[in-house]
Amino acid sequence: MKKAKKSTKATKKATKTKAKSRTPVLFRINVEVGDVAQAAKQWGTLLGTQGRLQAGSRCYFDAGAVTLQVVEVSPAHPAAKALYFLVDDLDAVFKRAEKLGWLSKELVHGTPGGKISVRPWGERSFYADDAWGNPLCFVENGTVYPG
Repeated sequence: MKKAKKSTKATKKATKTKAKSRTPVLFRINVEVGDVAQAAKQWGTLLGTQGRLQAGSRCYFDAGAVTLQVVEVSPAHPAAKALYFLVDDLDAVFKRAEKLGWLSKELVHGTPGGKISVRPWGERSFYADDAWGNPLCFVENGTVYPG
């Protein structure tokens, strides 16, 4: 037990020290849903991974350096427009989003957002909305526009 506590304290201290030497680091983002059990299954299907159910009607998904926290609240409020995910296999994620019925119906620069397209800035991507209206964008790795 004592060793675990020291390890935890050391980790917290190391993280704290690193954060002081650079700009703020985004480590978790919240997506509100109306049913965490349903969302955990659907998000798990879309992302191709299993989330970790947490206390407080939450489910965590690893999303690179950022943890995606899916949390049940009533009423659920859609996230800011949009959450961007970098993926290696855009076609596979697209098929999963299509199966879930999550493909966006909005136009993005005159092109259907729910269709895989190369955007004017060079990114190959598609847009989706989860069952609670949270807007998402999936971008193929290697095509990201750095700005």
